[in-house]
Amino acid sequence: MTVKEMYDRILPLFEKLTSLTRLQLPVEERDPRLAHVGRLPRGTLFSCFHEKHLAEATELFEILFAANDFDDFIKLATQARNIVNEGLFVYVLSVAVVHRDDCRGITLPPIQEVFPDRFVPAETINLAIKESKNHPDIDIEVEIQQTGNIMEPEYKLAYFREDIATNAHHWYWHVVYPANWDEGLTGKVKDRKGELFYYMHQQMCARYDCERLSNGLNRMIPFHNFEEKLEGYAPHLTSLVSGLHYASRPTGFSLRDLPDVDVQDMERWRERILEAIDLQHVHAADGSELALDEANGANILGTLIEASSSSPNKAFYGSLHNWGHVMMARMHDPDGRFQENPGVMSDTSTSLRDPIFYRWHRFVDNIFQQYKATLHQYTKEQLSFAGIKILSTQVNAKQANVVTTYLKEDRLDLSHGINFGTGHKVYVKYHHLEHEPFSLIINVENNTGAAKHATLRVFLGPKYDELGNRLAPDEQRRLMIELDKFHKELAPGKNVINRNAAESNVTLSHTYTFDELRSGEGGPADANEYCSCGWPEHMLLPKGTHKGMEYELFVMATDYTQDNPDGANVKTTCADAVSYCGAKDQKYPDLKPMGFPFDRPVSARTAEELLTENMSLTDVLIKYVG
Repeated sequence: MTVKEMYDRILPLFEKLTSLTRLQLPVEERDPRLAHVGRLPRGTLFSCFHEKHLAEATELFEILFAANDFDDFIKLATQARNIVNEGLFVYVLSVAVVHRDDCRGITLPPIQEVFPDRFVPAETINLAIKESKNHPDIDIEVEIQQTGNIMEPEYKLAYFREDIATNAHHWYWHVVYPANWDEGLTGKVKDRKGELFYYMHQQMCARYDCERLSNGLNRMIPFHNFEEKLEGYAPHLTSLVSGLHYASRPTGFSLRDLPDVDVQDMERWRERILEAIDLQHVHAADGSELALDEANGANILGTLIEASSSSPNKAFYGSLHNWGHVMMARMHDPDGRFQENPGVMSDTSTSLRDPIFYRWHRFVDNIFQQYKATLHQYTKEQLSFAGIKILSTQVNAKQANVVTTYLKEDRLDLSHGINFGTGHKVYVKYHHLEHEPFSLIINVENNTGAAKHATLRVFLGPKYDELGNRLAPDEQRRLMIELDKFHKELAPGKNVINRNAAESNVTLSHTYTFDELRSGEGGPADANEYCSCGWPEHMLLPKGTHKGMEYELFVMATDYTQDNPDGANVKTTCADAVSYCGAKDQKYPDLKPMGFPFDRPVSARTAEELLTENMSLTDVLIKYVG
């Protein structure tokens, strides 16, 4: 069967899901394997953070994953589409397509086209429905509506929080790394999944703080007190599967007990996790102690806090991260007496819109930082690469070491996700942040007399804080954004490396639309297949300011033969964005701690005290030209 034929059978399963009725396939007409799914009602907003929702999703995934062959898989998925909750179905089908061997080479359709109502304000969708009814004989394009105004300081960051591709990235990451992953059942390893959970979200927080500084705001105050009154938020989204709005959060609400979990449970779990960090070991469910050491500590802590299926003791350490999301989404109607929809925090494809997402994840990140503080600081020997010297680094753009950012127009096709009753296209026009094309010119000297394999690590961080003071290295390290990490063979003598920003291994090069996939323009069906996971390329850089915001570009070379777990010539699957998304079914292609060398506290007072010959620090200006 060709990839095109496979797309012809898979893509319709993802279309027009917002129009499904509540009529279900009777039990007697179902495949017996699907007899017990369909517990979560249609129209309910599915959350992979909610234990009961996740339990049913895991059950359905196991059925789809175990299907005998591709035909059997499609048959089961087609029936499940007529039985189970809409959001649960898309999540499980996506996880199955990404992980089944007979679906290799298949790229998932963009979630923003499957459920556009999660990404586009209700006012805009309402306008699109009206326009398509009034003009059924032509293609329609409407402009996206704004969701706030300057009375709310956070409105300045709407371009970041509401960016369509950024929210889609978060959804895809949780598809590639499902919380209830069972390595025994699937035979596929999610290497360092707990640590990657920490690092990907830590990077989101760093990016968010860089955007705050770009807009004249203070760095965020982490969530830290389970009794605190939270800021308000209104998402302006309406779920088309339920007809209800995603709930707003009035100012002054705090976390409330839910039927499944109490605020006191959350406090207890936090204290137990912090105690484990202080004791430097975790109590496993079998009574043994697992050391929170340099090699595995971050990974074990990640499985505890996210409460994934790898958690060594879920009964004792609970599910701090996941229930936090659910609690914040349900504080307006905690016991469900008003049958309100939850807020956006319950869904991986919408939670980035809410400012509390970043404050919650900075709270989670602070727990990891507490663990990192128990480890020794990196020594000069650990940071050095003998015989390798970075002579200079330059950002090659229209003007050297100056990169401009601006707003670029784009459009989203609504007609695959919403049934407008017309054969014509309906688009939403919107703007997103973009940067001019640029590349890095890195001059490296290899004085070892032999060829050396190097890992080049590239980070960007703001130079000054909100008051204009020079950031101390220990403050700056938590704002460092990973821009790229790549392998290069260095010949003896001088080497000039030219690396295009579009090649970055944190970003997704392209999002394939329904129409592109249907026409056969999807990702390549080979070992380097395309996995839809990665930070959007247009959001690689922070916005900067009109006069130019000063950043520091950090470049470091380390020994690739010591960094790579599988040697120098292993081909990485889904190599588009390995820093955030790992390598599919393979070892994470870097043995160093994620975020190295900025993952641990430093006592140095100036950057110069930290630098070794294999590092460089370059001043870069980011100018926003509007």
